Amino acid sequence: MTLMTPPPLDQQEDDEMLVPHNDLVDGPQPMEVAPAETASAVDAQSVDDPPSARFTWTIDSFSRLNSKKLYSDIFVVGGYKWRILIFPKGNNVDHLSMYLDVADSATLPYGWSRYAQFSLSVVNQIHQKYSIRKDTQHQFNARESDWGFTSFMPLGELYDPGRGYLVNDTCIVEADVAVRRVIDYWSHDSKKETGYVGLKNQGATCYMNSLLQTLYHIPYFRKAVYHMPTTENDMPSGSIPLALQSLFYKLQYSDTSVATKELTKSFGWDTYDSFMQHDVQELNRVLCEKLEDKMKGTVVEGTIQQLFEGHHMNYIECINVDYKSTRKESFYDLQLDVKGCRDVYASFDKYVEVERLEGDNKYHAEQHGLQDARKGVLFIDFPPVLQLQLKRFEYDFMRDTMVKINDRYEFPLQLDLDREDGKYLSPEADRSVRNLYMLHSVLVHSGGVHGGHYYAYIRPTLADQWFKFDDERVTKEDVKRALEEQYGGEEEQLPQTNPGFNNSPFKFTKYSNAYMLVYIRESDKEKIICNVDEKDIAEHLRIRLKKEQEEKEQKRKEKAEAHLYTIIKVARNEDLLEQIGKDIYFDLVDHDKVRSFRIQKQMPFNLFKEEVAKEYGIPVQFQRFWLWAKRQNHTYRPNRPLTPQEEAQSVGQLREVSNKANNAELKLFLEVEFGQDLRPIPPPEKTKEDILLFFKLYDPSKEELRFVGRLFVKGIGKPVEILTKLNKMAGFSSDQEIELYEEIKFEPNVMCEHIDKKLTFRASQLEDGDIICFQKCPQVGSGAQHRYPDVPSFLEYVHNRQVVRFRSLEKPKEDEFCLELSKLHNYDDVVERVAHHLGFDDPSKIRLTSHNCYSQQPKPQPIKYRGVDHLSDMLVHYNQTSDILYYEVLDIPLPELQGLKTLKVAFHHANKDEVVIHTIRLPKQSTVGDVINDLKTKVELSHPSAELRLLEVFYHKIYKIFPHNEKIENINDQYWTLRAEEIPEEEKNLVPNDRLIHVYHFMKDPAQNQQVQNFGEPFFLVIHEGETLAEVKVRIQKKLQVPDEEFAKWKFAFLSLGRPEYLQDSDIVSSRFQRRDVYGAWEQYLGLEHSDNAPKRSFAANQNRHTFEKPVKIYN
Repeated sequence: MTLMTPPPLDQQEDDEMLVPHNDLVDGPQPMEVAPAETASAVDAQSVDDPPSARFTWTIDSFSRLNSKKLYSDIFVVGGYKWRILIFPKGNNVDHLSMYLDVADSATLPYGWSRYAQFSLSVVNQIHQKYSIRKDTQHQFNARESDWGFTSFMPLGELYDPGRGYLVNDTCIVEADVAVRRVIDYWSHDSKKETGYVGLKNQGATCYMNSLLQTLYHIPYFRKAVYHMPTTENDMPSGSIPLALQSLFYKLQYSDTSVATKELTKSFGWDTYDSFMQHDVQELNRVLCEKLEDKMKGTVVEGTIQQLFEGHHMNYIECINVDYKSTRKESFYDLQLDVKGCRDVYASFDKYVEVERLEGDNKYHAEQHGLQDARKGVLFIDFPPVLQLQLKRFEYDFMRDTMVKINDRYEFPLQLDLDREDGKYLSPEADRSVRNLYMLHSVLVHSGGVHGGHYYAYIRPTLADQWFKFDDERVTKEDVKRALEEQYGGEEEQLPQTNPGFNNSPFKFTKYSNAYMLVYIRESDKEKIICNVDEKDIAEHLRIRLKKEQEEKEQKRKEKAEAHLYTIIKVARNEDLLEQIGKDIYFDLVDHDKVRSFRIQKQMPFNLFKEEVAKEYGIPVQFQRFWLWAKRQNHTYRPNRPLTPQEEAQSVGQLREVSNKANNAELKLFLEVEFGQDLRPIPPPEKTKEDILLFFKLYDPSKEELRFVGRLFVKGIGKPVEILTKLNKMAGFSSDQEIELYEEIKFEPNVMCEHIDKKLTFRASQLEDGDIICFQKCPQVGSGAQHRYPDVPSFLEYVHNRQVVRFRSLEKPKEDEFCLELSKLHNYDDVVERVAHHLGFDDPSKIRLTSHNCYSQQPKPQPIKYRGVDHLSDMLVHYNQTSDILYYEVLDIPLPELQGLKTLKVAFHHANKDEVVIHTIRLPKQSTVGDVINDLKTKVELSHPSAELRLLEVFYHKIYKIFPHNEKIENINDQYWTLRAEEIPEEEKNLVPNDRLIHVYHFMKDPAQNQQVQNFGEPFFLVIHEGETLAEVKVRIQKKLQVPDEEFAKWKFAFLSLGRPEYLQDSDIVSSRFQRRDVYGAWEQYLGLEHSDNAPKRSFAANQNRHTFEKPVKIYN
């Protein structure tokens, strides 16, 4: 089914969003989405929806799309609505980002879930076989309603017209989707079905869960962990042994899945680390090293070595003289090659393969000099528990990136490492030990190099029954699922024949395959699969964990019985005194911080009053309770006292005035009156004329607001009548002049109005629960200057104050300083405060950048000069507000910088083998000629009259020579390299039949079906009429200064549309180049084929390191 794309959604240039499948996490995060397009074209289908189908999306004017993200039309597969989501310019990466999205996720019922195996492709419209396709699978649900590839393909390849992915500015995207029916995920009881429980996933910790389950199911290991000395004074979050003991105990005795937070806390991981996908092998090594260290000096010292440590011998043996060098090394796991090996035995064969050291690579044997030799590895002994790490991830030097190898790779149920008369064993190996192993567990990685999911197949007792441990879920599985289905390779899906769909079969790479294998030696089976029971667990641990279990059970019971109870929150005068001016400034109380009672709903309210009497020592007859009400202006105030009839009802029958629902919570205000002797007295009679008011006092000199009490007033009374009482409350003299204000509301804006003391309370529209703030009248001519002289200005300040954490853009993870600002501060106010703090005179040189709340990083674009109205606009990101801003100090004022165009130009020196990057800043209306003139003042020329030109270079090809009169405002140096160079003399003196051709370096990529890959620096060359390749080669060798021996290996080809035609020395080169000035998809160039000898970037320095490569650190 082919559907054309709707017009792109108009979005702001700076529109950012949360990564649907971010490399930082093990799955998508919730994301801001554009409204779903209507699906009338799909809904009108008359065909039955197949469980698998291909959807093709043709996107026109691709390079002109303005939207950050774009959805396809909806298509239906397996009765479900789907759509493709792409980020044409990348989801905060320099790759095309592409995901499969559940189109109607927002309207699906609670707990929905669907499982799909799918691939996404970008079609190569020149050579179909070069189409890029990636496979994965996912259990879609409300939390993870989209899944796919953040780094699908480099933008450089996609937008390179010669590559064939964009033809006539049209991109074709395909999705192959196969929907699988799944059993109900939520109702499965793992303990009941299998006898085992799973581990909760903290975010991206499935890699750790699969490893912990594997280690737990090695009983000897579990027993050793239980026997590590810990005390009742240890805290699990600070002790790895105790946290692991606690986790293993819960796995053994709990009925529900177990959390791992204590353990990761004991590792010293913060939550950010927990959400980083680490490498299972790395975690395994680090964890075992930590435990080995913690076991030293205890009864279980040496357990890790006894279980997992084996030894091999590295040897070098001379062929012609009697000399042999050997070195014994230990290992805890073995890394086996997958690429080029059909099974585990083939990997072991490769491991012990003999390498010949001869020719240039001879071995230097001490007294014998350089000698031909054999080099290899043989095993001295294997451990009882053999851990095999399969090298599914490899670094591809051609592509300068990590790749996952999904090739088929078999592993046996029984592994015989004594085979072929002990071919893997060294001469000193103990041949009496039988190295016959049984497969215990298979750790599986499902997904691609940029993330995915881990789970484990384990047979805990080495019996025939296998179990799958997938985070919280444990299921019984057959041996075929654990073995053959994890070999990898490909399987073919044949869609049902349906009109309107592309019905050709499509192959799915088996995205899930074994990543680590654990074998147990048969002769050690009884020792390792031992009995572990409560006797092995320290008494303090049993007591601690049983107490934890009981508390958990109590909470569960309370939750289950919650419908029988009401929580009553009682606020008193004391709470108002305690909170106002400290925790809160507006309204009267934070109900989460007052005393709460858990009361059975059937209890009569009068009986509850007796509980209150016991709690506070206030006899029942002196208690009066008020209901609270949420007002239309969003304030929350006491509204009216409970009536005697209401107090006679049961607790469950009472309702908040403004809350019609049967809420499990009831909020009350307890009014208690005190006599002269400070003992409680009966509350005064309350008539309609009586109004209960609450009073706050403001002190401008201390900038302090506090609660001072409450009073009943008559509606027809006037504030002047209570001034003496208020002065007494405040501790002022009785004749102190005071100003009164009513605190009306504070959301979204503060409303606080002056009260006329001569008007009646009723005329001022005061009612029960209203708040009056008062202060001393400012004395005229006193000269006292206060920042906030009156109540309204102080409340305005409190409402808008914002503490902002500032970070240097160069160190975006570290808070450098904090400033208290106002949300109403404008752009100038903020930069002035920052400049003042940093000690800079010129605030215009401060440039600010907002924070992305989802990625926890600076936004890509800085805030423009006066580009926002207020501080609040700088801190908002979608519906979230941050308290972080990044700053940088510029060398020129920001308004001036914004009027300039900044270009990075790489200058290639004519005679020196060096490239220097120059930053050119010129007014936006400048031309390329101005850039060249500016550059001439900064670079060293080969001679004073040398002329320069500016080129656009992209992926090692020249796309453009900029004319001198071109305006620089539209030149993009973000993806394209701008190269400046001297124009060679020979190009200035062209005769009529001379040609200026492009010359590029290339090689063929074996990983990409021998596709041509360009590299190195492209250049122009003048070729003369009738000139042979042999003559041209002489000039090229001289220009590039390549040694004869190296140059002899080079091949020369004419390339058009990316296809090489190899040339002979006698060929006339100019005859091939019949068209002039052809760039882009139809370009023609002379290709120099040779290997790329330029030094590779070290992998650690690669900017695009993926999250699972972050080194694992356990800090405690």
